[in-house]
Amino acid sequence: MLKKKIYWGLGLAGICVGLASCKVPSITQKVENKQVPSSYGSSTDTLNTGKVQWKAFFADQNLNSLIDSALKRNQELQITLQELEIAKSEVRIRQGLILPTVGVRAGVGLEKVGRYTSQGAGDASTEITPGREVPDPLADYLVGVYGNWEVDIWHKLHNAKKAAVSRYLSSVEGKNFVVTSLVAEIANSYYELLALDSQLAIIKQNIDLQSKALEIVKIQKEASKVTELAVRKFSAELSSTQSLQFEVQQKITETENRINFLLGRYPQPIVRASTSITDLTPAKVYAGIPSQLLSNRPDVKQAELALAAAKLDVKVARAEFYPSLGISASLGMQAFDPHYLVKFPESMLYSLAGELVSPLINRNGLKAEYSIANAKQIQAVYNYERTILNAYVEVANQLSNISNSQNSYELRLKQVDELTKSIDISNDLFRSARADYLEVLTTQRDALEAKLELVETKKKQMNAVVNIYQALGGGWN
Repeated sequence: MLKKKIYWGLGLAGICVGLASCKVPSITQKVENKQVPSSYGSSTDTLNTGKVQWKAFFADQNLNSLIDSALKRNQELQITLQELEIAKSEVRIRQGLILPTVGVRAGVGLEKVGRYTSQGAGDASTEITPGREVPDPLADYLVGVYGNWEVDIWHKLHNAKKAAVSRYLSSVEGKNFVVTSLVAEIANSYYELLALDSQLAIIKQNIDLQSKALEIVKIQKEASKVTELAVRKFSAELSSTQSLQFEVQQKITETENRINFLLGRYPQPIVRASTSITDLTPAKVYAGIPSQLLSNRPDVKQAELALAAAKLDVKVARAEFYPSLGISASLGMQAFDPHYLVKFPESMLYSLAGELVSPLINRNGLKAEYSIANAKQIQAVYNYERTILNAYVEVANQLSNISNSQNSYELRLKQVDELTKSIDISNDLFRSARADYLEVLTTQRDALEAKLELVETKKKQMNAVVNIYQALGGGWN
């Protein structure tokens, strides 16, 4: 009869579980597109600058020293490293859910029930030993071990752990991406600082020339060769150039402080090369082939791992529709008197239970969780594809930038050479009264602007090399 009831109960439970497991949503995962063009142009060379370590890529030891300090002290990078620890702890949490939970329990209690209750109405005169009744109030002493374990039938817990691992690895790639960005930002700021130094030197030279020209005009005015207007014009031009000097000095201060901020320290002078930026030669860059971006770029790998985690989240959400099997057990000693705790087996207690739980009614919450997980997985696919596309576009843009900035620099250099010669010519013509002072001022102004633009073009050229190094995935290894 007892077996019949057990079988009947198991059958009923099986029917309920079967009904609850009906209409489980199917997985509708979007497949990501990893296709990239075969090359950036006509070249199919696989030599890739992105694999070069930053200490070998940058030849300036002052710059390398700044980068090394930033990698040790930058606050944003330190925050990212703590995010890695958080992701690592999440993996440990998921691992712990797979394993059984075992604990030790010890307790002491005291209970006094009313005489006219269902408990108190029993036989209160029951004797444990002759002449001794059940104590009232009744104490309770317990020492035991208990355990719980959810059997991972549908791999829900294992998939959740795998998703946590993928997110941890994605965080590692996120840290690498922060490193590449940090290295590039420091290098670009360093070259901007060198450019500002060069521009300041040019402005100071021009101030000396304009000061000498102003003295000459004053002498000519005393000789009645020019009017007071010419003196005023030369003096105004000198003031304008002197004002520009202070603007550049302010930019130098701000750039130095930006580098100090990236290094995680308070403002102080930045040690840098004393040579003009126009004397620097950009490093040779090899772009390789686009498919190498999938393994070189940290942000691409980060998006790929985030996509893998999102796919596993869909499986975890789907497994929530299936029944879960839990097993609980306990073993210990229990008695109303501490002296009886050592009596074996009279005071021994044990239990073993299995529980099959499955959602039956009102599964809208589970459906919503599954819908969210599926939508996030589709988002992750598009984010992955967008990251690959962005990586290719960045490399293509910087390759074009390197070529165009080189051509622009050569033309700027020719312009500066011509205008520098024209300054001497205009001064000679002015002294011989064959050119007026406005032509001299215009020539000097044009030459100054051309020299400053030449420095700016060289800075853009150096920045383009840094940017393509970052776009190729360089700087984190």
